[in-house]
Amino acid sequence: ISLPRSMLVGMTGQFLLLPAVTYLLVRLMAPHPSIALGMMLVAACPGGNISNFITHFAKGNTALSVAMSATSTMAAVVMTPINFAFWASQYEPTAAILKEVALSPLDLMGTVFLLLGLPMTVGLLISHHFPQWAERAKKPLRYFSMAFFGIFITGALLANLDNFMNYIGLVVLAVFLHNALAISIGYTGARLLKLPEADRRAVAIETGIQNSGLGLLLIFDFFSGLGGMALIAAWWGIWHIISGMTLAIFWSRRKSTI
Repeated sequence: ISLPRSMLVGMTGQFLLLPAVTYLLVRLMAPHPSIALGMMLVAACPGGNISNFITHFAKGNTALSVAMSATSTMAAVVMTPINFAFWASQYEPTAAILKEVALSPLDLMGTVFLLLGLPMTVGLLISHHFPQWAERAKKPLRYFSMAFFGIFITGALLANLDNFMNYIGLVVLAVFLHNALAISIGYTGARLLKLPEADRRAVAIETGIQNSGLGLLLIFDFFSGLGGMALIAAWWGIWHIISGMTLAIFWSRRKSTI
């Protein structure tokens, strides 16, 4: 395969097409401003690490998935703040929230670096200098991060339970449509550019699985846990696993070639 070409297709879908299509979806749905802002933030986040497992289960190109996850995580230090600030400022209801909280893209960039860039850099250095220790620590750290993510998602939903019950229909519909569009963007783009089927699956899953945990951390840090935003990010964190695994089960029963 041509890994750089497939990587370029995946990153284009992740950081250019998904935020733009999310903006169009927001204008079409015209949801509550905080829900719209949550959708834009999720779209600006990089791919989530669980995409690697789901891609493997779906008989996709796991090596491509891992490469895209690592690349999008590092690129997110710059691209997440830029995409979020740009697209949210183009829609008047969300622009008003940005103005109210006086969001600084540079502050956002610094926080994303501390949450993603710095840990990844430290992890790479440890893997290089202490490979045996890094290998032993990999599984416990993976379980810890999954448990932390689950607790964090549950806490966000419980903290906004009243809002969730009031807006459950809108939140579920918005996340369903948003996630379906994300997966479709990835797969369709990869298919149009004639990537191998295994690469199409990897790109589709990588585009559809977002790091909603990062989104939640940013929401609580910069927006004081704003209800609609937190609900979108928290429910996305649950739904993208359901949709991703459903798709993976379907694909796992079909032949894929790398």
